[in-house]
Amino acid sequence: MHKVTIDEAKVQLPDLIKEAIYGEDVIITKENIPIVKIVPVSQEIPKPQFGNAKGLITISKDFDEPLEDFRDYMR
Repeated sequence: MHKVTIDEAKVQLPDLIKEAIYGEDVIITKENIPIVKIVPVSQEIPKPQFGNAKGLITISKDFDEPLEDFRDYMR
């Protein structure tokens, strides 16, 4: 883990970004208190999990029957 002050980070920002990209934890401190952690943005694109809602949705046996309110219009 690499800790730097805000003033040091202003000067070293490009180098700190490179360190974060290569897996180093970079913490920026103010008065010895950690305030910011530099981390790379994930390049992974999440893949859909097909079937993860299986069993959560049910359809009644009469789902395609006409509604009672519309019976007059069906004649």
